[in-house]
Amino acid sequence: MRKKTWRLGLIAAAVAALLAGVLPGAQAEPVRVAEFLADCTPSHRLPDDPIVLPGLPGASHSHDFFGNDSTNANSTYQSLLGKTGTCRPAIDISSYWVPTFYNGQQIVDPSIVTFYYLGEGVNRPQDIKPTPLGLKIVAGNAKATGDADSSARWSCLHAGQVPPSKNFVTCPAGTQLETYLDFPQCWNGRDLDSADHKSHMAFPVAGGCPATHPVPVPKLRMVIRYPVSGNPAAFRLASGPGYTMHGDFFNVWPAAEMQRRVRDCINVVIKCDINGNHG
Repeated sequence: MRKKTWRLGLIAAAVAALLAGVLPGAQAEPVRVAEFLADCTPSHRLPDDPIVLPGLPGASHSHDFFGNDSTNANSTYQSLLGKTGTCRPAIDISSYWVPTFYNGQQIVDPSIVTFYYLGEGVNRPQDIKPTPLGLKIVAGNAKATGDADSSARWSCLHAGQVPPSKNFVTCPAGTQLETYLDFPQCWNGRDLDSADHKSHMAFPVAGGCPATHPVPVPKLRMVIRYPVSGNPAAFRLASGPGYTMHGDFFNVWPAAEMQRRVRDCINVVIKCDINGNHG
């Protein structure tokens, strides 16, 4: 009877493994990541926004700029070309910016800033095209009035027990507050910008780009860490509460380098390093 029970147990385990898609003794398929990235440091701080308020210096709330050193309210693709930046790889002289972070009246500089270019979001990463030169993308909602109209995400670095939120969270001592924001990755194939600075881009639907925005480009994910923890009551952004977090991107990657990284990292689902290489 004991032998029969043992055999029944083995059969049940095998059936459960088959239902789970894993054969007994088989190794799980390794997770593949399509990615290249840019690590950046703060470049400068200005009350400018060359996408939303072009040609109007001082008309915006304060922004922290990363990447291209020259970015200001009057920046154009042509003016950004040939400049230097604060990203690794240095060849990325794109411009990135977010609202300035405050703890009470004190400005807090980010400690870690990474921009990931990902092959996720669409079911066929082999169809992803290089981000076009001069493309402008805005993510998040600077005018959000609450969680319902926000796409911001806040969490704690190395503190997974704290659930993410659209507003600031209380991080344990010794950790850091972090925010991440995904930019839309489906382009309409025509316009580098639009009147509302959003309509020329869209998010994928069910793993594919909508017919109105048929061109998938790498998904840009902004990840920023701030060296603060504890009670977030005094935290704020220049644009308001945490749910107003937003980011802007002005693409000035050299065309050949963007194309190489998309071909060698994204299309073939490879995790590449800072230089766009893999082992």
